[in-house]
Amino acid sequence: MLIQSHTVDLATLSGPMRTYVHRPQGDGRYPVILFYSEIFQQTGPIERSARLLAGHGYVVLVPEVFHELNPAGTVLAYDAAGRDKGNADKAAKPVTGYDADNRALISWAQAQPWCSGQFGAMGFCLGGHLAFRAALQPQVSATACFYATDLHTQVIPSPAGQHSMARLADITGELLMIWGKQDPHIPAEGRAQVYASLAQAGLNFTWHEFNGQHAFMRDEGERYDPELAQLGYQLALALFRRKLG
Repeated sequence: MLIQSHTVDLATLSGPMRTYVHRPQGDGRYPVILFYSEIFQQTGPIERSARLLAGHGYVVLVPEVFHELNPAGTVLAYDAAGRDKGNADKAAKPVTGYDADNRALISWAQAQPWCSGQFGAMGFCLGGHLAFRAALQPQVSATACFYATDLHTQVIPSPAGQHSMARLADITGELLMIWGKQDPHIPAEGRAQVYASLAQAGLNFTWHEFNGQHAFMRDEGERYDPELAQLGYQLALALFRRKLG
């Protein structure tokens, strides 16, 4: 399936949000996937992942997650300076800001002629957490979270009662949770805490732990595991086909 890409600046409560749109060419109505990046925003690996998903028949929206804190079009490098800036931005944006972003994305997509009305979410690292956060929206019926960071911590600023793990009752769709067992950012005890909370809440989810490092999906750098990445995409696409069409 051939795809096309363009950008749109969406109005949000905290200012315009540059959003990258990757979708099949030609006419047609397709399910929409809200795709969330790492702290570095839409880097080359994130764009390639988004285009891969779009090539399977989805409209993929990649918002700049820190649009309030950077000029539109900002991409942080995979180096120490980029990590420091991205982590500082993560610590500066309250989790409720992402909820407003999600509502803006969904509302805009619903008004487009290519939208089928079905929504999913997916993300890596911070984006895994933000995809989980997107699952709080009632329109989102399928969510794939890859090594979602900070679900078991308080790093992302959260008002009382607004931490993502305190909002599990609002998730009505199905979750796919994928982790790397050699990921130091989400240790075994953190993963166990998240699993127990999801199970206790009675959520519909599947859980996979692989022998992979943090960022094993990223097709740059020494932690990339092509075989695990392919398996991860297969699991996510199977979920989206089953739930979104």
